[in-house]
Amino acid sequence: MKRQRLFLNKRVLVTGGSSGLGRSLAQELLARGARVVTTARREERLSTLYQRSTDHGEAERDTYFYKAGDITDPDFREKLIPYVIDRLGGLDLVIPAAGCGAIGSLETMPANVFHSIVNLDLVSCAEVVRVALPHLKKGNDPAIVLIGSILGYCPLPLHSAYCAAKAGVISLAGSLRHELQEQGIDVLLATLGPIETEFWDALEIGERPVWSKGKPLSLESTCQTILKALERRYYEVIPGWQAKAFVFAAQHTPWLMRFILSRLTSSAPKLF
Repeated sequence: MKRQRLFLNKRVLVTGGSSGLGRSLAQELLARGARVVTTARREERLSTLYQRSTDHGEAERDTYFYKAGDITDPDFREKLIPYVIDRLGGLDLVIPAAGCGAIGSLETMPANVFHSIVNLDLVSCAEVVRVALPHLKKGNDPAIVLIGSILGYCPLPLHSAYCAAKAGVISLAGSLRHELQEQGIDVLLATLGPIETEFWDALEIGERPVWSKGKPLSLESTCQTILKALERRYYEVIPGWQAKAFVFAAQHTPWLMRFILSRLTSSAPKLF
């Protein structure tokens, strides 16, 4: 049985680090003694996190770095990993946390929006891992955390792009876990339900459906649960009892989930 994973001096890359889960994970990892590079498009938010990480003196100035850019841009991804290696001297943990959603029927959703969601939530996630793997193989107790969703297990109407992407992330995690097992690289799938993020404020198109429910789990609780699972080398973690119940029902009583969804969506106003 392997020992518990420690975060002290771990060299970490987190995408989507300007807000939400990515930012919270970066902050918590810094608090636990890791050295972190974050990336996102909003440089001003990344610099704010940098300022907070260096407020305690010069000793902390080599623990946090950032590089602003679009993670869906192949050229940026190819430049990102050399930047990480230059700043941190190696790579032990990769967390592709960047993501977004869109609401609307597939028929009415512009093709470029569907492609944009799948590109950010799935393709870019896989590509970041791909370019990082040669360095992770040389890392100290290396690991990858992929951010999934309960909607990858039970897709909802009007969420086709997001559900398709997150179902892909679930499969990606399973495939990578087998591929990398003998190379000593752990793969953790964090399957999330509603959490306190800017997800609904940052939709590519559309608005939250009136039937969409679920009390959001706090970012603090979500981060603590993910990092505890990483420490204990779990394969998958589902923070919050509501998310656990949703996945259990989706796996064991799919007929019930279909019935509930049909009732919810048929009684809701037709906004799309």
